[in-house]
Amino acid sequence: MDHSNPTARWVAVSNGIIQAAGKEKDLNLPEFAGFAVIDCRGKTVLPGFNDAHCHLRAFAESLVTIDLRPSPEAFKSVNDIKSALRNFCQNKPKGSWLRGRGYNEFHLAEKRHPTRWDLDEIAPDHPTKLTHRSGHAHVLNSLALGLVGISKETGDPPGALIDRDVNTGEPTGLLYEMGQFLSERIPPLDPQELLYGVELANQRLLSLGITSVQDASHLNDGKRWKEICSWKTAGLFRPRINFMLSPVELERFGTQHLSSSVGENQLRLNGIKLILDETTGQLHPSQEELNRTVLKIHQSKYQVAIHAIEENAVESASAAIDYALKKFPVSDHRHRIEHCSVCSPPLLKRLASLGIMVVTQPPFIFYNGDRYLQTVPEHQLEHLYPIKSLLEAGISVAGSSDCPIAPPNPLIGIYSAVSRKSETGKTVGEREKIGPLDAILMFTVNAARVSFEESLKGSITPGKLADLVVLNGDPTKAPADEIKDMEVEMTILNGEVVWEK
Repeated sequence: MDHSNPTARWVAVSNGIIQAAGKEKDLNLPEFAGFAVIDCRGKTVLPGFNDAHCHLRAFAESLVTIDLRPSPEAFKSVNDIKSALRNFCQNKPKGSWLRGRGYNEFHLAEKRHPTRWDLDEIAPDHPTKLTHRSGHAHVLNSLALGLVGISKETGDPPGALIDRDVNTGEPTGLLYEMGQFLSERIPPLDPQELLYGVELANQRLLSLGITSVQDASHLNDGKRWKEICSWKTAGLFRPRINFMLSPVELERFGTQHLSSSVGENQLRLNGIKLILDETTGQLHPSQEELNRTVLKIHQSKYQVAIHAIEENAVESASAAIDYALKKFPVSDHRHRIEHCSVCSPPLLKRLASLGIMVVTQPPFIFYNGDRYLQTVPEHQLEHLYPIKSLLEAGISVAGSSDCPIAPPNPLIGIYSAVSRKSETGKTVGEREKIGPLDAILMFTVNAARVSFEESLKGSITPGKLADLVVLNGDPTKAPADEIKDMEVEMTILNGEVVWEK
C-alpha cells in the first residue's frame, strides 16, 4: 500500500517499527544480521487491517449474549427466537436479565419484529431485551418495560419512538432509537461475562487481521474510557483503539480526564460522535441545534463524526460542517460522515467541496443486499453506498464493518466493494464496483487517514508501526469471488506475532 514501493519481497521489523522493505531475493545483508526470519512461502503480506467504524463494547457483549442472527439453519421465524429464549432461560434465576442480539425481521417468516407478548409467553419472570441487527431498535417484554418505566402513558423521548398497538395505544415492546435511554436503566452485563466477551472479541479481530479499530459509539464516556484502559493494561484487548467521545461527555467534562498510561498508539481520542436520524419522520437534532453542536466541537479543534444514512441526513450533516467552516475556517479538518448510505451526484460534489471524509460499510452490500433490492426505491438504489462515485469525486473513503451490526471480516468488505454482490449472488449497484486495490486501501491507508494516523499506519513503509497481516491469497490478483473465502494466516501487531492460523 506504499505508492512509492508498491510491491516487495521482504519486510524488516524491529522494536515494533518497520525498518525496511525490499525487492531483492537475498536477505543476507549486514544490517539484518541476527534477525529472525519468518518465511511466508509466497503468501501475501498487507498492512494490518483497520476497521474505521465499529462498536467495541457492543461487539464484546454480542459474543456472550443470545446470537439471533438469521441463518439457513436458525432464526427463520419468531418461534425460532422464542425457542432460543426458552432454552437460554431454563437455568437462569427468576428476575435475571435475558439479552439477545442480531434478529432481522426481514428474514423472519412473519416479516415482523417480535413483540412484548411474544417474549412474555417464554420469559414472563425474566426481564428480556432483544436488540435488532441495526442496533437502533430493541424489543422488551412486559417485565422489562415496567422496570425501565415505559407504560401506555409514557411519551416518546426526543428523537425516539415507542411503537404502540393501533387500537389500545399500549406499547408493543418495540422501541426505536432508545439505546441511551435503556443503557441508563438496564443493569450492565456481569463484569466477568463482559471480560470474557472482550477476550473473545480480541481473538476474533486478531484472527481477521484487524490490528486497529475505531470505536464509534455515541454513548462513549469517561467511564468507558477507563474500562478500555483496564482491558489494555490487563492485556485482554490487543488491537489499537481510536475512541470517539459522546458530545454530552465533552460538554460536561471536556477531555482532560481522559488520560491513559498505555500510550497513544494503543488508545487515543479520535473525535466526537453525533447521531442524526429521521426515526420520528423529521431530522433529530434540528438543523439549528446540529449547527451549534458541530461549531462548538469544531472550534474546540476536535474531529466531528456524524452518523447520517438517508440523503436528507447527509445533506443536513454537510450543511452543519459548512456552517462551522465558514465561521471558523480550517483547511485540513477531516470531519467525517459515517455511513453516507444514500448520496446523489449533487451531494457528492458538496461533500468533496467541503473536504468531508466518508466512513462507509461495504459489508452491508453482502449481508443486506437482498433486502436492499426489495425495499429501497429505485431512485435511491442507484445511489446506494456509491463508493466508486465517492472516490471519483475525490472524497477519501474508509471502510468498516459497524460490527456487531455486520461481522467484522475485512475480506468480506473488500469482496463486497469489488463485486457488489449480496449473499445470494445478486448484484447491487453494478456501476459502483471498484478495483481490489482501491478496496484494500479503504481498510488500510484511508482508514488511517480518517483518524490523522497516515504517518503511523496503513502501509508497509519504513518508520510506520509494524502491524501486518499474512493472507493465503492475493486479493489484487485473484478472481473477485475468491476474495471472500481468503483466510488470514498470521497477524503481527507491533512487531509481535499475536495470532496464527
